[in-house]
Amino acid sequence: MIDTILFDLDGTLLPMDNDIFTKGYFKGLAAELIPFGYDAGTLVDAVWRGTAAMVKNDGTETNAKRFWDTFAGEMGEEVLQLRPVFDGFYANEFHGAKAACGENPLARRAIDGLKAKGYDVILATNPIFPLVGVETRLSWVGLRPEDFSYITAYENSTTCKPNPAYYAEILRNTGKRPQECLMVGNDATEDTAALEQGIGVYLVT
Repeated sequence: MIDTILFDLDGTLLPMDNDIFTKGYFKGLAAELIPFGYDAGTLVDAVWRGTAAMVKNDGTETNAKRFWDTFAGEMGEEVLQLRPVFDGFYANEFHGAKAACGENPLARRAIDGLKAKGYDVILATNPIFPLVGVETRLSWVGLRPEDFSYITAYENSTTCKPNPAYYAEILRNTGKRPQECLMVGNDATEDTAALEQGIGVYLVT
């Protein structure tokens, strides 16, 4: 009996052109950090390496720690002092990346409709962003963290899609059983990895 719906965010609830979004995101982040004396190209490369380290995370530490350890290894330990600057960027200037995303009035209707029918709703977005960055992206389709019973972000996750362990971690942290859940996403690799944990998958286009 399915009573819990897991939703992907980027490309599912939030329509986006991933290439344009990524370019806008990195342009904004670089502009935020250049005044601190960092080279834009070096910075972007270091963020990519930190992201790759999170994707390869094996569950032994949070994605946040994996990112910042890798990022500081590339940029120098002093960059750790800029973590509040990063959080401020995700809460404010990150909104500039909305231009690469489309509108989706059905997102609000889907979440509200499911909850009205008694379903539990989880946001199973790839946890490579801090929670504040997830909150910002949710706002672009009129949603809030409070609309979900659980949200994956880099602070509370130790794995990433498409690692099946990511879905096992959600089950473990929420006390859900695979047969109670349905994963709704748009990526035939990242989201169908839920099948390996016994979670049904519904792909959208």
